[in-house]
Amino acid sequence: MNLLKISLANIANKPLNTLLSLLLLSFGVGLISFLAILEVRLADQFDRNVKDIDLVLAAKGSPLQIMLSSVYHVDVPTGNIALSDVEALQKDRWARGSIKQLIPLSYGDNYQSYRIVGTTRDYPDHFEMTLRKGDYWQIPVLDSSWHVVNNQPTSEQQISDTLEVNVGSKVAENLELELGDTFFSAHGLDKQGEEHTNILFKVVGIYNEGHCVIDQLILTSLESIWAIHPAMEDEPAKDKEITAALIKTNRKTDMFTLNNHKLIREGNMQLAITSIETNRLNANFGIGLSALRSIGIIVTIISFISVFISLFNSLKERKYELALLRTLGGSRGKVFRLILQEGLILALAGYLIGLIISRLGLLIFSGRVSDKFHYSVGDIGMVKWEFV
Repeated sequence: MNLLKISLANIANKPLNTLLSLLLLSFGVGLISFLAILEVRLADQFDRNVKDIDLVLAAKGSPLQIMLSSVYHVDVPTGNIALSDVEALQKDRWARGSIKQLIPLSYGDNYQSYRIVGTTRDYPDHFEMTLRKGDYWQIPVLDSSWHVVNNQPTSEQQISDTLEVNVGSKVAENLELELGDTFFSAHGLDKQGEEHTNILFKVVGIYNEGHCVIDQLILTSLESIWAIHPAMEDEPAKDKEITAALIKTNRKTDMFTLNNHKLIREGNMQLAITSIETNRLNANFGIGLSALRSIGIIVTIISFISVFISLFNSLKERKYELALLRTLGGSRGKVFRLILQEGLILALAGYLIGLIISRLGLLIFSGRVSDKFHYSVGDIGMVKWEFV
């Protein structure tokens, strides 16, 4: 006798019980699978974007906000800090032995909600980014009022200056940017900001995909950022400022040495320790994920109980059928395998449907996150927790 055919026929004979068991099981598995993938993908994103950065120097404020705005670029900055103060910290004899590398960042404008970040070549080099096409941006020469003096004006468009940028792979893909394309920036960090039409940005390089935050950024020189607002607002240049600086230390203990430095304690600057803030960020995410994972486990347990009850009731209703199978020569072992096989078929079907549900949920969630924060967590590959 073909036990598989008999099992499938028995399952199909009770469609409502089968549907309820599959819905409960697939929903529970799908929820647990979705949370497992999301947790792994977010942790990978956090780790890749921190990448050996020990400290973030920025204006006083929330250290978590400093991390989110300067490392992950998903929040507004706490303000600007004077470049002279940063240079004084670098030159201080007590601090310079602690600082291995300092990477300045300056931002405040965007193009189609993608941030334009002024920095040095050290920033893409830190993430080992390479150009897929084009060249690196050229640093403009500024006059005493920080206006660009080494680029030719485009009189036909009444543009005074042209500045060069390199764009991340996701920016180029989503905005369909190519080498030589030009655009105007908008003030602020969302595309509803006022567009500035007297300085033109030109794409001169496009990065390979690096699976890090630079994929979602438009990079240019610090001088380009400094040149924007005096030229746009027709106001005299202020002291040079940056938004933040990423710091690598020589030793882990140097993080606490720098944090207690006089220039940090008494000035407008603040240091955020990335390891502490990353753990805090993971903890905040972890509380919500743990609660949802617990719900998923409860639903899965209930679904297994439902399958067991369904099979038990079916067993009582089918006692004459099972007796007939015994009469036809079926052993006790075969009858037991028949019942067990039905449960395994339901469990396997629920597991596979749950994996499909989790992938659909991940793609929907990734689309929402990508639209708002330009982060992608849409890798739908299996993770080890799904095999447990």
